[in-house]
Amino acid sequence: MASLTTAAPRIAGIGTCVPRRVFDNLRDATGFGEVEVRKVTGMAGVARRHVVDGATCTTDLCFGAAGVLFEALRVDPATIDALVLVTQTPDYIMPSSSCLLQQRLGLSKECAAFDVGLGCSGYVYGLWLAASMLAAPGLRRVLLLNGETPTLYADPADRSVSLLFGDAGSATILEPGRDGGRWHFVLRTDGAGRRDLIIEAGGFRDRFCGESRKHFVAMNGSNVFNFTLDVIPPLIEDTLRLSGRSAADIDYFILHQSNQFIMKHLIRKVGLAPDRVPLILGEFGNAGGPSVPLTMTQGRLVRPERRPASLMLLGYGVGLSWGSALVDLAPDAVLCHTEWPLGAPGEGGGN
Repeated sequence: MASLTTAAPRIAGIGTCVPRRVFDNLRDATGFGEVEVRKVTGMAGVARRHVVDGATCTTDLCFGAAGVLFEALRVDPATIDALVLVTQTPDYIMPSSSCLLQQRLGLSKECAAFDVGLGCSGYVYGLWLAASMLAAPGLRRVLLLNGETPTLYADPADRSVSLLFGDAGSATILEPGRDGGRWHFVLRTDGAGRRDLIIEAGGFRDRFCGESRKHFVAMNGSNVFNFTLDVIPPLIEDTLRLSGRSAADIDYFILHQSNQFIMKHLIRKVGLAPDRVPLILGEFGNAGGPSVPLTMTQGRLVRPERRPASLMLLGYGVGLSWGSALVDLAPDAVLCHTEWPLGAPGEGGGN
């Protein structure tokens, strides 16, 4: 059973980046009638979304996130010993997008770099990988990048997804821990639900499919809804049991920003206090895995001044794959944000 406890690394900082281009669902959606758009938007909770143009890819957004974070922390790129990129929207089938970013960020040629192909659960899995890597001596810093451009695989004619997705990139710098703390992870998979969120064409199973619709994502919304309500409550319980904590000990539950309808059902079912579950869907939409770090930088977290904030991070979706990470965020950890294309250095703020 993948219920794991690791030595806690230190999160030095988290940076996020979204496109400057904003799509207002009520103003800009012309493919559906106004009544239909209002209905879908009201249920999903997505008023606006930051979306890429035809020239912007996942590596651009991750590069922007890493750049604003490097600047905020005054990081020397030579001190990054490993780069992990989690994405299901790479620039190319080959080479790995992590190799592109190693060069673009000016990291050392002695830096390890690799991609991980996971979606909505990707940030949680990425944190587990980074923590595991830092548990062994020898690494000074791990750079975890998690980025997605799901608007590029959403069919504009499919109302179930075309008004839902936004694009985002994130960068997290982790260092060896200093206080002997522990992080807790619960990781789960059920490939029997693989068709509930799938892009059938473009891979080597059906590389040159002539049916254009199969090159876009297909989602079984009711199955995804039921899956979420079935697996997330026990996931939270398993994580609390593993850590020996109660829900009252957790400052914030950071959920993957999937859909307002799903999230509010989940909050009620688990009995979570709404003020401890930040929602950013209204401004950013569903950005896949990066929605978790994006919620951390943009969710207006009120952090304790004299102790680390206790955060339970929850990712769930395509795969089907889901997982949790119970982590601590120190008071001095930097949270910063910017937009792409980059403007003035450090633009975008944070907290």
